[in-house]
Amino acid sequence: MTRMRIGELTRRAGVTARTVRYYESLGLMPAGERAGTGQHSYDEVTVVRLRKIEQLKLVGLSLDEIGQVIDLYFTDPGGAKAKRKVLTLLKKHLTEIDDKLAEVQKLRTELHANIERFERWLDEHD
Repeated sequence: MTRMRIGELTRRAGVTARTVRYYESLGLMPAGERAGTGQHSYDEVTVVRLRKIEQLKLVGLSLDEIGQVIDLYFTDPGGAKAKRKVLTLLKKHLTEIDDKLAEVQKLRTELHANIERFERWLDEHD
């Protein structure tokens, strides 16, 4: 299996070395293997894993949520388990957004009513 240093890994995965180290510290990816020179080396699976993490961020998952699903992409060859878990998380996000929108709509209605009340009062007292 071909090994690469962090510079090659970051170039191919489109992330920074700092990002790689951060993801390693969070457990989103394993630390690179240390070569005889003390430098970390990485394999092709690490490139794929980093790209998958970035894709999951783009669909709206937090790093904590990604931590819940990332291993599933590499243990379930078909990917169905991972996609089911992501779907569950995305539906949860949608519910949270819908709840927030309802709160904002309620606030908007209340503000509109208060504006009308103040305008009526001012019209009556001008």
